[in-house]
Amino acid sequence: MLLDVLVRRNRPRPLLPFLIWLAAFYGTWLALLVFGRHGRELVAHAGIALAMLFGSYIAGSTPMGGGTVGFPILVLLLDQPAALGRDFSFAVQSIGMVSASIFILCRRQELEWPMLRWALVGSLIGTPLGILGVAPLVPALWIKLIFAVTWASFGVMHLVKVRELVANVGMTPAAHRFDRNAGLLVGLLGGSTVAAVTGVGIDMLIYVVLVLLCRADLKIAIPTSVLLMAFTSLVGIVTKLLVTGVQPEVFGNWLAAAPVVALGAPLGAWVVTRVGRTPTLILVSLLCLGQFAWTVQQEWGALGWTGLIGALAVVGGLNLGFRQLYVIGLRLARRGGTPGGNALASAPAGPAESGA
Repeated sequence: MLLDVLVRRNRPRPLLPFLIWLAAFYGTWLALLVFGRHGRELVAHAGIALAMLFGSYIAGSTPMGGGTVGFPILVLLLDQPAALGRDFSFAVQSIGMVSASIFILCRRQELEWPMLRWALVGSLIGTPLGILGVAPLVPALWIKLIFAVTWASFGVMHLVKVRELVANVGMTPAAHRFDRNAGLLVGLLGGSTVAAVTGVGIDMLIYVVLVLLCRADLKIAIPTSVLLMAFTSLVGIVTKLLVTGVQPEVFGNWLAAAPVVALGAPLGAWVVTRVGRTPTLILVSLLCLGQFAWTVQQEWGALGWTGLIGALAVVGGLNLGFRQLYVIGLRLARRGGTPGGNALASAPAGPAESGA
């Protein structure tokens, strides 16, 4: 009996770093709230905290950051500037996605480290370049449209392929030859374009490469995408704070939403392992299409039929690109001896299978 107690006491506590992180964050947040006397500001922005209850779940359980919900709530529902939606996405994900990442690493979930580490390098270079050189050139309407068409494309792809993607197991061994180039390209292009302009999206890009080209298991692809978005958000908000500054309303919204997402995102990462990913991904895909329709309706005066046709053409073009990745991935899987197209968990042991 005594031996059993001692063994239990001496077992590793894998979640201890996560609990330390939560204690440090909530202690800092509470001190900021009390000593900074920001109580009224917290109450004034309580609405975004309620919205991020759902947004943080999406952040932890899908390959899309919490800004995926925060951006349209601020920009479309509350009629705030698109630049505020972008800056808020970086700020809130620097807590929520980081919290989910620490949780994922503590649980030693399987990650595609070879591609991820090069994507991190690419994001470290591309995100500041995009914030400084690309984002200032993009008008507010185009920020909304880039967000809308990117996520609508993602929604269409998932509604068509979700059952097949959920069935993937392991990764296609032959796809590992693309790790360095694909990771670096995703980091550079995703960081300098969609992430720099909207505050989100780079996680979706690496996810698409993993599930379509590499035929990766969602248990690998989604945690990998969460870590990339967390890192990109940190790079983004630090760049904004040090160089360009952030929109004035970001702090109040962050103050209200941060304590919600710090727990909500890791909770989403945990819950989805219990209830399955298919229902969540289908729901999110429908929401992606819904926000596209919402954006078009709100901006109809500026878009008209010409703008709508152009936006739909971009959605179609992106899905043609996704289709091409899917075809290449299918060929690689069959070349590796998996006629059904799904990669088997028989790839040689390596960094991708070593967890955290």
